[in-house]
Amino acid sequence: MPVIKSAIERMKTNEIARKRNASEKNSMRSAIKKFEKASVDGTEDIDRIYRDAISAIDHTKSKGLIKANNANRKKAHLARVKNSL
Repeated sequence: MPVIKSAIERMKTNEIARKRNASEKNSMRSAIKKFEKASVDGTEDIDRIYRDAISAIDHTKSKGLIKANNANRKKAHLARVKNSL
């Protein structure tokens, strides 16, 4: 455990950020899974779910939680799935 006050505060800040980042990444993954499930089920509002998934990926990328190439790869995968329908 740190003894210096600033290090203690930084530990608290890092823990809060870690939880927030995990939540953001989890919501992105959930949006992607929701789209993949909808594409298999043949849901009518697939375009809205696709836009939500792309938006979640872009939001996660803008926060710096995933790198640009990773985000582009995920979006390309979703586009391939959507175009195959």
